[in-house]
Amino acid sequence: MQTILAIETSTELASAALLRGGQVITRESAGVQTHSLAILPMVQSLLAEAGISLAQCDALAFGVGPGSFTGVRTACGIVQGLAFGADLPVLPVVTLAAMAQACRDLNGADDVLAVLDARMGEVYWAQYRFADAHWQVIVEPTLSAPAAVLPLPLNPGAKALQACGNGLSAYAEAFAAAPFGAASLPDVMPNARQIAALGSSAFSQGKGLNAVEAQPLYLRNKVALTTAERAAKAQP
Repeated sequence: MQTILAIETSTELASAALLRGGQVITRESAGVQTHSLAILPMVQSLLAEAGISLAQCDALAFGVGPGSFTGVRTACGIVQGLAFGADLPVLPVVTLAAMAQACRDLNGADDVLAVLDARMGEVYWAQYRFADAHWQVIVEPTLSAPAAVLPLPLNPGAKALQACGNGLSAYAEAFAAAPFGAASLPDVMPNARQIAALGSSAFSQGKGLNAVEAQPLYLRNKVALTTAERAAKAQP
């Protein structure tokens, strides 16, 4: 009976999930400023409900990014600390892939375009296809302007491309004319429930890492514009 503890703090919603014997229990806490304070009590609550200790888990999964710089760093640091203490492997899961899984959970989507608001006039995005019982990466996680989000064509006979994520609503004008915009799901965001599911799949494939090997996925080297850069972007 596989037991995976997962945390996700890359956006304004922090979440934790415990996948055990095919059943998932979750906790959530809104407010990006409180993630570092909220996540450990959520973990303790999940373990207490399940009646197990951390050491009885098989692995720890976390949202590796992309997302909030502080958020992905928080998740990585917490998971590393827990993993070191309990001598457990770590399973990094890309947040955009977790969004694709959330779409599949909602409506059985096979082709997903995940678009996450990266602030500063940009989005994180990736394209995924579910085939042969696993997700294939069609376009690797990318940081770009909304206008540069250009998904690749679907296979013949495929269902429509399902777009999701708050990047679609944050830059609604940029996506208004996009063919994937009409039936998009802007409220679908990374969540520990899907992090746990994808982590479980990775664990079954022997992809667990030593805690020291777990590193956040950063697509942007800079996390803020300078005053001069902001002024330059504001020029017509």
